[in-house]
Amino acid sequence: MTSFVKHLAESLLGTIGAIVIVSTFAVAIAVSAFDLSVSGSVALYFVIWWILLFAVLPFGVRSQAESGEVIQGSEPGAPALPALREKAIWTTLVSSVVLVLAAAVFPLAGL
Repeated sequence: MTSFVKHLAESLLGTIGAIVIVSTFAVAIAVSAFDLSVSGSVALYFVIWWILLFAVLPFGVRSQAESGEVIQGSEPGAPALPALREKAIWTTLVSSVVLVLAAAVFPLAGL
């Protein structure tokens, strides 16, 4: 799975395509299986995605000082290779699962 995500993240169109397809699929499941409205599902997905993005951002980051390649004029603690496209895809995958789980719990909570 990791190599597939890395392959998708090699191009901007691959990253955007993966995000759109997985997000649409998750929202469609939440709407059809759990009777959420489309706008409510998209709003909930948006909030979940952004919260999880900030949780995923620090994973696997090495600073320029740790990698030994400090660029002149930059902060040595800045990431050497942040891999933002990969993290966007991982965030999308995890957010989709969380959305479906949250939508499944709503009826149990009386919402």
